[in-house]
Amino acid sequence: MSVMLKSQLKEGSVLGGILLLAGSCIGAGMLALPVITGIGGFVPSIFMFILAWLFMTSTGLLLLEANLAVGHHLSLISIAERTLGKWGKLLCWVLFLFLFYSLSIAYISASGSILQAITDDLFGVQFPVWGGSLLFTSIFAVVIFIGTRHVDYVNRFLMLGLVVTYFILVVLGSMHIKPEYLAVKHWKYALAALPVLIISFGFHNMIPSIAMYMKGDVKRLRTTVLCGSAIPLLIYLVWEAVMLGIIPVQGREGLLQALDQGEAATQALRAIVGRSWINTIAQSFALFAIITSFLAQSLSLVDFLGDGLKIPKVGLGRVSLVLLTLVPPFIVAFVYPGIFIKALNLAGGFSAVILFGVMPVMMVWVLRYKRKLVTTHMLPFGRILLSFIMLIAVSIFLLETAQEFGLSLIPKHVEAAP
Repeated sequence: MSVMLKSQLKEGSVLGGILLLAGSCIGAGMLALPVITGIGGFVPSIFMFILAWLFMTSTGLLLLEANLAVGHHLSLISIAERTLGKWGKLLCWVLFLFLFYSLSIAYISASGSILQAITDDLFGVQFPVWGGSLLFTSIFAVVIFIGTRHVDYVNRFLMLGLVVTYFILVVLGSMHIKPEYLAVKHWKYALAALPVLIISFGFHNMIPSIAMYMKGDVKRLRTTVLCGSAIPLLIYLVWEAVMLGIIPVQGREGLLQALDQGEAATQALRAIVGRSWINTIAQSFALFAIITSFLAQSLSLVDFLGDGLKIPKVGLGRVSLVLLTLVPPFIVAFVYPGIFIKALNLAGGFSAVILFGVMPVMMVWVLRYKRKLVTTHMLPFGRILLSFIMLIAVSIFLLETAQEFGLSLIPKHVEAAP
């Protein structure tokens, strides 16, 4: 959803930069957060949200430090090359592709069930989930092909819808919160949410853009990163309280079942509240969240592939780029329905944690201690803090690796709260 926000960003505007970073975080990942964190309970999820925010904000500041040290006019891939060499550039390129495609798979997968629910509720018409995904992909393939300006106009309307439905959903949902649901605590399951939480604070790809807009102004850039990452944290915590207060963990329509089936939180909510105003608003919010994230992500991938493969972004070249962007993730989503949360886990636990966690630490380490450059330190405590951040990043990577090999922290059954 950064497309609209970027168009509004004035050169040197701190407020614009804050909105840009916040907007790049808030999106379709919200639909997975209550499901993946809910089995741990509300209080443990708050702790994990704050941990993920501290980690990602710290690595964002480190990336900013590296960006300013090598040149505030450079792209992320150029920063990786200037600090980590050719292998760093190659790794950055590969991780970006993996991240883009994983997110596209997640959004296309979720779109099918959401569109199916909306048409069923409004018109009593049911069609297969893959049909919804195909319709979604086909419509927005045309929008993406037309170009950035049209995506921008569409995105402005969708962003307004996202904001309005979010606030309505929070107000309506708060009237249905059951305190006993929020009292559930299962700390041993809380860590399983970290990979998805990481991707939900993934604003790092926008760091080079705001550094360029603000012409390397350290003070304003630091403020922008801190405030821009804090806004999503507050929005997520309110969203978490409402969803976990309405949807139980256990039961046929609970969060555990939604997690097992790879469904968005709004689908679980629909099963609880049935056909009602709150369900209609929830499904609308979900659709707005999916589309705004999908458009921004897909447009970025078109540009990324065009630049990397040297394919012209006009005529048949643009057609081929749109097909390269949308066909592979649609095929994966078609073959593996319900892959929404799985794809977000892969994006966060593998790609994002290396790209936005490990690599910023390595960049700053090289600049500070290998090349002995005098940089503007964005974080205190030198090697100790860098090593601690690296330890957390590697731990998240190993956590996701273990879960992919079947050593999952996610239970098949959660014992009842005392």
